[in-house]
Amino acid sequence: MADKDIRCGLPDLGSELELTTSFSSGKGGQHVNKTETRVELRFNVFHSNILTETQREQLINRLSNRISREGYLRMYAQKYRSQLANRNDVIERFYLLLAKALKPEKPRIKINISRSQKDQRLDEKKLHSLKKELRKLPEF
Repeated sequence: MADKDIRCGLPDLGSELELTTSFSSGKGGQHVNKTETRVELRFNVFHSNILTETQREQLINRLSNRISREGYLRMYAQKYRSQLANRNDVIERFYLLLAKALKPEKPRIKINISRSQKDQRLDEKKLHSLKKELRKLPEF
């Protein structure tokens, strides 16, 4: 997937992303023991120059469980055997996460249910209850 498709209308944050590599965990033999394929992405939400103040507040509110006390949003990828594939994977997931977090919420539209609709629902519940009651064995 091209970088343009990934960003989903977000600004280019490439200059503010910190990417580090390390050894992947788990099985893998010699390859995993000698190549750093795990890629960790760090993005400082608190001190980002590209995000607007409203975007920053939105990210802090919606991703509060994923942001550290220092303001870093951390993600990592170790799914693939190549560092490049893991790098592309973590960047793609990062932009998708930001796009989802920055998407404006639809306002809830309160609807009024009519009295007849309420009565109909209660009647259906009574019929359902009666149907279940009739399944029981009679007591002697």
